[in-house]
Amino acid sequence: MHEMSLVQGLLGQLHKLAREHNKEKVISVCMEIGPLSGVVIDSFQFGFDILAKDEALTRDAKLIIDSPPATYRCFGCGMEIKAEQRPESCLHCSETLFSPEGSDDLVLLRVEME
Repeated sequence: MHEMSLVQGLLGQLHKLAREHNKEKVISVCMEIGPLSGVVIDSFQFGFDILAKDEALTRDAKLIIDSPPATYRCFGCGMEIKAEQRPESCLHCSETLFSPEGSDDLVLLRVEME
């Protein structure tokens, strides 16, 4: 489960930010995890819940995950479609071939510390 190593990297980043800003406690962490990132959100949340409890800095931190819909570009007309799953066909031209665009990010959006 590579989500655990991703969480370890996130915790390292949080420690670095806390040192840089002279903070002692993380209140909340907001992440964006794209649906095409290959990250299983439930596994990432589970990993955070387990690993964050081991460290005083993050023990009570709340993880907030935003997962926006994926973006697909139609090969026929270039229309962009945002959807949870790959569309069957384009609503504009009926093309069935699509290219996924973006939606593969894992981004630390915001950290609240004290």
